[in-house]
Amino acid sequence: MTDYPTPLHAGAAGRDHARAILRGVEVNVRCGLHPWERHPERPNRLKVDVDMFSDWPTGGSGFVDYDRVREHILGWSRREHVDLLETLLAELSDLVFEDPAVTACRIRIVKPDIFAETDAAGVEVFRLRPAG
Repeated sequence: MTDYPTPLHAGAAGRDHARAILRGVEVNVRCGLHPWERHPERPNRLKVDVDMFSDWPTGGSGFVDYDRVREHILGWSRREHVDLLETLLAELSDLVFEDPAVTACRIRIVKPDIFAETDAAGVEVFRLRPAG
């Protein structure tokens, strides 16, 4: 996977930061808009990458809990059909920000098997902690 922007690119130059990383978490999820994606017995294989940025050293517990995020992603296999990857992306980014140490996140969700001529198709977001 290509390296993507960090908080340094988002205006935090001069501040130390840490990045907790989950790469290639695989889960089968009933999702998609195409008619062939709406068969509950054939869920889509998703690959999820999550980067969670925090100030360094990390305050509070001293770490960002990526296991909680991994467990949430794996739980998607038990949910009802969802039309859009963006729904999963928004839900996951909200969960990531439940950790008060996380100041920014980058999340990518792709379907590696959706089109024969592509490695993957999907969505990605880079978010800063919402104000307030």
